[in-house]
Amino acid sequence: MFFSEDRILYEDNHILIVNKLPGELVQKDKKNDISLEDLLKIFLKYKYNKPGNAFLGVIHRIDRPVSGALIFAKTSKALVKLNEMNKNHQIKKVYIALTKNFTLNNTSGTLKNYLIKDSKLNISKIFNSPIKGAKEAILYYNVKKYKDIYVWKITLETGRHHQIRAQLGAINCPIILDKKYGYQTNKITKKIYLHSFNIEFIHPIKKENINIIAPFPKDKLWNKVNFFLKSSNNF
Repeated sequence: MFFSEDRILYEDNHILIVNKLPGELVQKDKKNDISLEDLLKIFLKYKYNKPGNAFLGVIHRIDRPVSGALIFAKTSKALVKLNEMNKNHQIKKVYIALTKNFTLNNTSGTLKNYLIKDSKLNISKIFNSPIKGAKEAILYYNVKKYKDIYVWKITLETGRHHQIRAQLGAINCPIILDKKYGYQTNKITKKIYLHSFNIEFIHPIKKENINIIAPFPKDKLWNKVNFFLKSSNNF
């Protein structure tokens, strides 16, 4: 396995933003599969002829079946500052999700729930009111219909475990192919139709605005959605 340089969306001395593929693991887990973090450290080591291992810090994670923009820090200074920015919701994260269902009264609005992570099952359980141990989960949505597909533009206020997947599943709008949260399919796949589309923040060192769009994965459905969004100037 190797990392292809054309997946780099932004790079300078402090920050690296890449386009994660669906099915790719961000960091090593119990299965010890090779991760994107591993591949990037190898890539940076050889690209810059580093005598030792390359420094790389993960700022945020994307679920394994999800694709899109992902931020890494290349220096310890950037790592500290970006982690603080992420904690304080100073990094705007916009996702595109595709569903077959739409059950809400309005095509734009807010979803607010309370979420508890079940580590044993690796799922998040959603509640409509506060309960002990639950964390508040808030997102803003705007939905457009394309043929028989609903295209969701989702801006995260909070970044909880499986938040978008769990919140959409809870309103009977599971993301396409996301069997874990209620999508009905017999297909065996390592991807779901959720994409980290846009990341925007102020560079912690240079103090300039960074606004990154991550191209969709290359498949028929994403290609059609991409054409729909571009041709109709949606969102």
